[in-house]
Amino acid sequence: MPRLQGVDIPPNKRTHIALTYLYGVGPKTAMDICKVAGIDPAVKSRDLSDDELSRIGTVIENSYVVEGSLRRQIQQNISRLKDIACYRGMRHRRGLPCRGQKTRTNARTRKGPKRLVAKKKK
Repeated sequence: MPRLQGVDIPPNKRTHIALTYLYGVGPKTAMDICKVAGIDPAVKSRDLSDDELSRIGTVIENSYVVEGSLRRQIQQNISRLKDIACYRGMRHRRGLPCRGQKTRTNARTRKGPKRLVAKKKK
């Protein structure tokens, strides 16, 4: 099973599809990586030699931010927004949607499961 950036990529898929299993690599980026590394994207990832895997690894290291460093960068950006107490930071802090969605009826993903309110007794 081939391993790139600390992640096992699936051996039975084509190289350009297998590269998308890395966090931060989509279809377009995967095709670009294959082109720069000089590898045919249609080859199955199990058929890649160690030399080809190392070429892909160096291309990713030198040109792209992926996996752990990308996750860390995103978390730092969110914590910066929280620290400066801007609108988006406050929404992150409260666990509400940040991009303008309505919260009256939806937003269950961000708000969590419904909390039932006890009915008044007469």
